[in-house]
Amino acid sequence: MPGTALTGSRVRERRLTLGLKQATVAAAAGLSPSYLNLIEHNRRRIGPAVLARLATALSVAPEILEGGAGAALAEELRAAAAAEEGTEAEVSAVEEFIGRFPGWAGLTAALARRSGQLSRAVEALNDRLGHDPHLSASLHEVLSAAASVRSIAGILAETDDIEAEWSDRFHRSLAEDSERLAIGAEALVAYLDGSDAAREDAVASPQEEVEHWLAARDWQASEEGLDQLASAAARALARDLAARAIRDATDMPEPTFRAALDEGADPAILAARFAVTIPDVLRRIALLPGSRAGLVLCDASGTLTFRKPAEGFAVPRFGAACPLWPLYAALGTPLRPVEARLQVAGQRNRRFRLRAFCQPSWPGGFGGPELREAAMLIEPDPLPAPGPLPEVGSTCRICPAIACPARRESSILSLA
Repeated sequence: MPGTALTGSRVRERRLTLGLKQATVAAAAGLSPSYLNLIEHNRRRIGPAVLARLATALSVAPEILEGGAGAALAEELRAAAAAEEGTEAEVSAVEEFIGRFPGWAGLTAALARRSGQLSRAVEALNDRLGHDPHLSASLHEVLSAAASVRSIAGILAETDDIEAEWSDRFHRSLAEDSERLAIGAEALVAYLDGSDAAREDAVASPQEEVEHWLAARDWQASEEGLDQLASAAARALARDLAARAIRDATDMPEPTFRAALDEGADPAILAARFAVTIPDVLRRIALLPGSRAGLVLCDASGTLTFRKPAEGFAVPRFGAACPLWPLYAALGTPLRPVEARLQVAGQRNRRFRLRAFCQPSWPGGFGGPELREAAMLIEPDPLPAPGPLPEVGSTCRICPAIACPARRESSILSLA
């Protein structure tokens, strides 16, 4: 059945609730961003096929998108109850709640939506303020210029017998540093005071630039579109990823690989079947067209070198990740598979199956250094949990698991 006149608005509300970009959803649904924009503003009616693809991209049943405000509101309230740790909400009575108290139901859903937006904002600001190299460099420039101005001004104010030549030099330096301070302050204000969209799309490194580029292409790397990347370093990274994607597609042809996955084949078994490494298989699973699985890679230092997030499982853009991730257990025990069923701290129904493996290599031969790369596949846990699972977060600074024994620093979410 075609979508109703307000289906587009519900598509947009669902996308914003999940924190997804328009380009990401459009790519996952096989649409152009401009066409999805028209749909979200109810300027195009949606046929059954398009509606089904959008529902898949948004992880929601098609009838929720087309079933009116009541169905969408019920889905929002169920999602809010599922995400809240320790809730005693009567989920089975949500339709009765909406019918009897529609105003309160709408307010509750709006507050839950706002809470999710604020959580994502806190996470983004923590990453940016704590680790953003551009912000750090801008602050250093401003503070350096301010210290120089203060030093020169102090000399001029406290010294009465400065020679004319030195006085001119100090005044020139004072003028130059004052101008540098003004330019630095203006750049910093513009950076911090930009629009939310501008901040979200701000790129701090070639790696991040490539990840933004990949996200807009449903994580499909190819030689096409490299000119969209601004820096030569980003283009080089993307070119390497495209070459690796070609090798993966050749070694693990998509139809055969998907068929093996549908049969429930284990990554280690798939690696033996296709004569590739286990990290190759984990990468192939996560980067198949339309895959909702997440993937992170790290080198021997523990630095994340590739980040494809999974819905509900945050991956920090900067700084250190959670030390309890199986990724790091695998890094310390190369060639041994590590699998864990975990839940996101503070969200009892965000359960994931994480599978990690570390592959060492010796590109310089016996006399050269050992290099290690660890990969971790992030997938929703398909099995029911018999009870509470161990909790992990994204990074200590914003993790609500206050009593975690692996905590490195206090959480900004702590009330203590």
